Amino acid sequence: MARLLFGVTGGIAAYKMLETARLAIKAGHAVRVIQTPASREFVGTASFAGITGAPVLTSEFEDDPLRGAYPGEPAPDRAPINHLALVDNANLYLIAPASANTIAKLAHGHADGLVTTAALAAGAASGAGGMGGIPVLVAPAMNNRMYLHPAVQANLELLAARGVTVIGPGEGPLASYREHGIGRMAEPAELLATVEARLRGAGEWEGSLFGVSVLVTAGGTREPIDSVRYIGNRSSGRMGFALAQQAARRGARVTVVAANVGLATPPGVEAVTVGTAAELGSACMERFADCDVLLMAAAVADFRPRDPAAHKLKKSDPPTPPQIELERTEDVLSALAARRRPGQVLVGFAAEHGAGAVEYGRDKLERKQLDAIVVNDVSQPGIGFDSSENEVTIVLAVGAARRLARAGKTSIADGVLDEVERLLAKESDDRAIRTGPTRAAGV
Repeated sequence: MARLLFGVTGGIAAYKMLETARLAIKAGHAVRVIQTPASREFVGTASFAGITGAPVLTSEFEDDPLRGAYPGEPAPDRAPINHLALVDNANLYLIAPASANTIAKLAHGHADGLVTTAALAAGAASGAGGMGGIPVLVAPAMNNRMYLHPAVQANLELLAARGVTVIGPGEGPLASYREHGIGRMAEPAELLATVEARLRGAGEWEGSLFGVSVLVTAGGTREPIDSVRYIGNRSSGRMGFALAQQAARRGARVTVVAANVGLATPPGVEAVTVGTAAELGSACMERFADCDVLLMAAAVADFRPRDPAAHKLKKSDPPTPPQIELERTEDVLSALAARRRPGQVLVGFAAEHGAGAVEYGRDKLERKQLDAIVVNDVSQPGIGFDSSENEVTIVLAVGAARRLARAGKTSIADGVLDEVERLLAKESDDRAIRTGPTRAAGV
């Protein structure tokens, strides 16, 4: 668990910090919130207090009932100075939304309120002067014209040069009526993922998968017919990227081998881009020996054209439709399973259609010698390919199957990773049992 300090400034994106706080607490972190007076025009202090279970301060002169402590911790006997105590007890300080006004104050060392004063107290987070400190992150949110103004960009560059992590905004609809552009604050899940990646980088927090190396495959391979066309599938890579993101949030070292995925790489994740089944297999084979967990979520083509054309086939060339001869692709997962070392956990994925999905999945699990397989029935509307939701059954080599009801793919990923952690614990226990007598004999 980490102690997180959130500084909320004036902007309509302040509402996103309610969800960010909720997600952080769900992940096991303790959260305190401080607000600028302007931010209360958008979200009241009672909302943050209700979610965090802690009082919210808007001035350095307010009394803090917790005296700088975080939820779940005892308050000290002596009343401290608010902006110092909140920072001293925090592992990280996130200012979001960061308005243009606040960014300017931060860049030039102003301390006219609790949010900016706390930033100065934490500002040695960049290591300036060798004074130590905690990581400081800012997430800008404003109209695109304001965000792109040279003064704002110069201020952000100055903060970044001092070691502050800037979580860049996205592009899309803005608060102003019918306006569109860059300036939307990052979404809550992205904010938390970046926070946790920064905590790990600073050695401030270790998740439940800390020290575990996870290899994930995502997306769908494309096997060329000619220089333009291909045989492919409908996999978007959302499930694989959700697994990669949540594994990284738990502290794992994560590499995702992404086949034709048009999604942003999650914070703290290394991405390897591939196109075909052969490329995916090669990338996995290079990295498999070093991983502790393999999550094979990619939809890998079973067949490919035997002789793809080097040019685009025309309707008139040849005059009749060409005959495309197919050949089997390598069974990547079976090839990896044959090379597994003791202690590795292998999880496959099976997108089946209609009745018998779980039975088909179990057959695949046994044939490929896996520890578990995640089965989803893509015949059900609204789940599976290119959807934000999924509904799966985790079939285990040993033990009863576990069904995960329909939910967002992030929640499904957490359910799968919970099972992975149980499998890792079992592998660890089994190794201890196997090696126990040897150690006792002094061998």
